[in-house]
Amino acid sequence: MSGEVSANTPQASGIGDSAGLWPRFAAMIYEGILLVGLVFISSWLFLKLMGDASQGPVRHIFQAYVIAVCGAYFIHCWRRSGQTLGMKTWGLRLVRVDGQALTLNRALARYLLAIAGLSAGGIGFLWALVDPDRQFLHDRLLGTRIVRAPI
Repeated sequence: MSGEVSANTPQASGIGDSAGLWPRFAAMIYEGILLVGLVFISSWLFLKLMGDASQGPVRHIFQAYVIAVCGAYFIHCWRRSGQTLGMKTWGLRLVRVDGQALTLNRALARYLLAIAGLSAGGIGFLWALVDPDRQFLHDRLLGTRIVRAPI
């Protein structure tokens, strides 16, 4: 190894060191616990207003609503500070590889790709096990990465 830093590495762009897999997966577990509360409260509000959502078109509207509520949480956090509550707890931050903040379109695309990767048996997240930089598939595709951040 020559010790050179390519233009695509986090060190070259000044964005910090890539976060390890275990802190990222731990943050995801923590995030899942937080989402239970968010989904519980938002579901309660929906069901109070709409009534039974166990069948018919209301069921599909309810499912889309829950996905949208979760998406609003993630996108808002990623755009505001690059950190969700779980990421803050584990000292992680989401950035573009060029060090810039995420645009609304990139944050939305990241959320949708992450949902697709999760729905496909988690392949989007398991991709990190074979990726040379240990990046999730959606981060690899969108030019984003999770780096260590001060707690």
